[in-house]
Amino acid sequence: MLHGMTSEPEQQWGVGTQDAFQRLWTPHRMAYIQGENKPTGPGADDGCPFCSIPAKSDEDGLVVRRGEQVYAVLNLYPYNGGHLMVVPYRHVADYTDLTDAETVELGTLTKQAMTALRSASGAHGFNIGMNQGSVAGAGIAAHLHQHIVPRWGGDTNFMPVVGHTRVLPQLLADTRKMLAEAWPV
Repeated sequence: MLHGMTSEPEQQWGVGTQDAFQRLWTPHRMAYIQGENKPTGPGADDGCPFCSIPAKSDEDGLVVRRGEQVYAVLNLYPYNGGHLMVVPYRHVADYTDLTDAETVELGTLTKQAMTALRSASGAHGFNIGMNQGSVAGAGIAAHLHQHIVPRWGGDTNFMPVVGHTRVLPQLLADTRKMLAEAWPV
């Protein structure tokens, strides 16, 4: 048992009917739910975070690797620890609008990200993909980005299923540093 926790249900005021469940509060997720850091429109000047990240330091922007056409960045609201995105510098929404050079470098950084994640964290597998358009689930549909989500055997436990909560065992700044150091040259 964790310090301060008991196996006995406690009265939890303000959370509805007492149901014997403990609560894991994740207030940092409220920023995502409320749309913080989301653009106000489809243009690059409408607050697109993917357009502003490259102007920041690697540490402040959570950038793991910079290429000539695209960059790799940690997801601020990750599905799993080490969740990266490969993003073109150019504000473009659709995969078919990428130049050949952007397409090649996006693929190259994706392969390098997988290598770095295997080396740094022992990832067993990956979910890799893009959500094209709002109706397909893209949180920021106006700026293309490819997700690289590391997976481990048994990483889907009761938390996401029952608690709709992700447990991330490491701070994003520490993950960024670890992956940047493990990135293949």
